[in-house]
Amino acid sequence: MSSKEIATFEGHRNFRLRLVLSTLAGKPIKIAKIRSNDMNPGLKDHEVSFLRLLESVTNGSHIEISYTGTTIIYRPGIIIGGELVHNCPSNKPVGYFIEPMLYLAPFSKKKFSIIFKGITASDRTGDATPESIKWGLIPIMEKFGVREVSLHILKRGSPPLGGGEVHLMCNSLIAQPITIHATDVPKFSAIRGVSYCTRVSPSIVNRMIDAARGVLRPTGVDVNITADVWRGENSGKSPGFGITLVAESKKGWRILAEGVGSAGSLPEDLGEEVAYKLLEELSQSGVIGRNQLMLSLVYMAISKEDVGRLKVHNKQIDESFVHSVRDIKSVLGAVVFLKESDVPEEEDFLTLSIKGIGFTSASKKIA
Repeated sequence: MSSKEIATFEGHRNFRLRLVLSTLAGKPIKIAKIRSNDMNPGLKDHEVSFLRLLESVTNGSHIEISYTGTTIIYRPGIIIGGELVHNCPSNKPVGYFIEPMLYLAPFSKKKFSIIFKGITASDRTGDATPESIKWGLIPIMEKFGVREVSLHILKRGSPPLGGGEVHLMCNSLIAQPITIHATDVPKFSAIRGVSYCTRVSPSIVNRMIDAARGVLRPTGVDVNITADVWRGENSGKSPGFGITLVAESKKGWRILAEGVGSAGSLPEDLGEEVAYKLLEELSQSGVIGRNQLMLSLVYMAISKEDVGRLKVHNKQIDESFVHSVRDIKSVLGAVVFLKESDVPEEEDFLTLSIKGIGFTSASKKIA
């Protein structure tokens, strides 16, 4: 295979995104200089584990890892899905592995049914928790025509020992996402959330809820936060707590913020902090929140050959956005355009448009 056909990247940034794009496009990629200047160069455990997961849900993928682990060449196979169990390493929560599967699952040959075992949420890594996937990302998939996706927490597992289990199912198999036109910034009419704990006093959950309510009460919208106390077998192997808050609009758009307690942190502080984080996220978001942007961009890029539009806030256009858009262009060839609004009230917003590449999943061509 000539080097022209391989998209080449450097560094470990956007590691999962690049591999997912490569799998969707059926285009081989090479990632070089992975932490080449670090004391411990090369791939980390969780990245190797992610490569194994990719190998499990595809057929015919070929992965070459250099002796030092600083270079990989990935030649993607066909997405086949199926039923499997994935044991996640202890340095990353299950969300790190579940999130990229949402990009692939709808375009698979068979339905996805994967049980992920490990830590369900961590305060250190900033990866998605099962709640943010369930309430933030799955509703976005529905907007693109992916209807039957569910995520069930069978056991919660707090760090460091984990012991959690989360089941991802995707029964909706489609050829390509539908084109979306979301150019009206939604008005959010309700805030709901869940406050959970494992192996600690149940009062911690209520302390987080009260603190969050105290911050959100002045907004005047309906606030409904559920208490979720895990006991016994299903509460994993370590004590922990966390809270996720979601603002919802009548049209089904959602923006969320979340936090996980760290050792020695007070539940009141966490409840308050996440409530303020949600208000900040709302003030700096367009139609969707920051954590939903990447999935939306990829789905827009692989939709049919039509222009999809999305209203974003200029605060969402940061360095990581720019890097991700470049990666989408390198692998899929789709270009993102940003246009400023002519309306004075909308000076903080941009309209993002992408012409879909008319992708059809390789697994559908063969099926």
